[in-house]
Amino acid sequence: MSERFYLEPLDPTRRRLPGGRALAGQALHFARVELGRWDGATPERQPVGLEALPEDAAAALDALSAPRPPFAGVPMDRPAVMGIVNVTPDSFSDGGDRFDPEAAIESGLAMWRAGAAFVDVGGESTRPGAEAVGIDAEIARVRPVVAALAAEGVRVSIDTRHAAVMAAAAEAGAAAINDVTALGHDPEALAVAAASGLPVILMHMQGTPETMQRDPRYADVAFEVFDHLAARLSSCEAAGIPRARLCVDPGIGFGKTVEHNCQLIARLALLHGLGCPLLLGASRKGFIGRLSAGEEPKARLPGSLAVALAGAARGAQILRVHDVPETLQALAVQQALDAAAAP
Repeated sequence: MSERFYLEPLDPTRRRLPGGRALAGQALHFARVELGRWDGATPERQPVGLEALPEDAAAALDALSAPRPPFAGVPMDRPAVMGIVNVTPDSFSDGGDRFDPEAAIESGLAMWRAGAAFVDVGGESTRPGAEAVGIDAEIARVRPVVAALAAEGVRVSIDTRHAAVMAAAAEAGAAAINDVTALGHDPEALAVAAASGLPVILMHMQGTPETMQRDPRYADVAFEVFDHLAARLSSCEAAGIPRARLCVDPGIGFGKTVEHNCQLIARLALLHGLGCPLLLGASRKGFIGRLSAGEEPKARLPGSLAVALAGAARGAQILRVHDVPETLQALAVQQALDAAAAP
């Protein structure tokens, strides 16, 4: 592997910095980056001011700074919230709570009315160790929920790794596709997603849901996630899905240890160099309990809010959460305090 370099914005702030740049077209600005280099074996990272960057970093700096187009009609100049509706009996946090379609529909409507920009509907658990669900069963779970929510004007994303489910959900009115395998699991997924014309969220996962937590390892987790997502973006563009329809997700908890998750969140701004909107989904995940007192998933709201605010501070444009009103309140307060501190 030839040596590559990476730019990670350091200390994003709402203050306008001399010689600084906007972060992905948002109200956040940065004037320094960590210049990373690695050849696949030994990563090197060095903080530098923008004025000291090499000339061949201009395109990478522009990718970090350029405004993102709306994603599924949602402006990407500030954080948006995506509510989670699992129509499953076995999801890690709320399996069974919304397995009944009517309960799932009512929950999705409540999230939408509370201010969610998206409602993410999934019919297959991808928790660690989860077993695959048959395609017909997954479609039967999600199609009535997607159709009912879309009929009420809800912007629905379909959380699936199966092309047939993507197609059925698109026909039922889904507005976006969210695939934990970055359209890499199903050989037909790229073609179906391209033909649908829908925006697509590409997530990083090491391994499969069945195997991903069996001793995951990285030489540098942030650089490797960046490279994987860059490759998937290229595959999507080659299949006819323009970058303006794509969003990336580092896949917190999917083939990562607690340390990997913390490193990814701390270095999240690096992924803006991919030139796409950035989604962060860490709500109620196991690493939160492991960092605290071992709380059960539904008792992890404080930790989930801490991660959501950390993501927003690093420019994440979409926060995928179970607790929509609470996250929106936390964001409103964070933004007001940041605005008051900025000159």
